Amino acid sequence: MRKKTEYSNAPEDFADSIEQGLKVLDFLPPPNELARRSPKVKVTITLNKRSVEFFKSHAKTNHTKYQTMINEVLDQYAQKYSEQNDGVKSN
Repeated sequence: MRKKTEYSNAPEDFADSIEQGLKVLDFLPPPNELARRSPKVKVTITLNKRSVEFFKSHAKTNHTKYQTMINEVLDQYAQKYSEQNDGVKSN
C-alpha cells in the first residue's frame, strides 16, 4: 500500500488542488517562448540526457540555443519562487 503524500511545502492553491484531485496548471512557458537575452554567468552543470535532447530539439525548431531555453526555465522558476518568498525569512 502506498503512503499518502502530504504537500506541506506546496503553495496553498497547489496543495488544495492536488488533494481534491484537480489538475494543476503548469506555470512554465512552452519551448517556443524560451528565447530571451540577458547577462550571463558561466557555470558547469550535469543534466539528464533526456532533458538536454528535449531542449536541443526545440531549440533547433525555434532557431535558438538550447542553453538559452534552459536558462529561461531556470529564470522563470527562480522568479516565481522569489516573489512568493519576498518578505519570508528562510532558515
